[in-house]
Amino acid sequence: MAGNYNATLDAMSKHMLAIDWHKIWADFSTGMLRPLLALAVVVGAIVVSYSQHLGIEQEMAISITRAFIQLSIIGFVLEFIFNQSNVVWIFMAYIFMVTVAGSTAGRRAKHVPRGAYVAGASIFVGTSLTMALLVVLKVFPFTPRYIIPVAGMMVGNAMTVTGVVLKRMREDIRMQQGLIETALALGATPRQAALKQVRRALVVGLSPTLDNAKTVGLISLPGAMTGLIMGGASPMEAIQLQIVVMNMLLGASTFSGVLATYLSFPFFFTKTYQLETKVLIAE
Repeated sequence: MAGNYNATLDAMSKHMLAIDWHKIWADFSTGMLRPLLALAVVVGAIVVSYSQHLGIEQEMAISITRAFIQLSIIGFVLEFIFNQSNVVWIFMAYIFMVTVAGSTAGRRAKHVPRGAYVAGASIFVGTSLTMALLVVLKVFPFTPRYIIPVAGMMVGNAMTVTGVVLKRMREDIRMQQGLIETALALGATPRQAALKQVRRALVVGLSPTLDNAKTVGLISLPGAMTGLIMGGASPMEAIQLQIVVMNMLLGASTFSGVLATYLSFPFFFTKTYQLETKVLIAE
């Protein structure tokens, strides 16, 4: 076992040495000139915020600094992963993204019990099903260069939808507590009593994704399509990929959102089919 582990480490070390990190760093340093010049726009936004007494200048500066650092780091990480032939790196990157997304969505729905675990599990299953279907249908090859960016888009979108669905479902159940209790008293099951609230939460959570799909290409060109065109791809190729992206985002978001309602639903009711007041009264 130890011999295999050491052999793996040796292979990784040799592969890392084979990558021309000096060239990569030189290209990175040269290419960062335009992003640094683009900071002029952020400086202008900070000045406007200060002049309007919005009080978010520091948050703006911190946000753009974090984005700069995080994207720079992930660029080097992806450069390493893309040069690996072991699919384990794909799963490690994917699990990391799902973990962060679940934690973020859980914070948005902080009053939902085990919200981070529910969100994480929902995002994992929803995006995994979508990705597996795309790979089986040979829409994308199972390589880091394709899977990791695609998974990142799906996980990010599913994170937003899941967080909104969990938060909105709790708020609606709380606001219409009397109607739900009346339905329960008349013999309805918890799912039947709160069905309208669950559906409304899903509609609200999925609305941004649906709106983007309806207006894509009419109001703005999405990121994936814009990146391809700016990278030299033909508009037709970019359009074809963007259609695939919109399909997978809608599928992954729907799977994740619906699963989040099923996983979180038991926390709102007791075993005797009564509303769990402790969950609803938290502020």
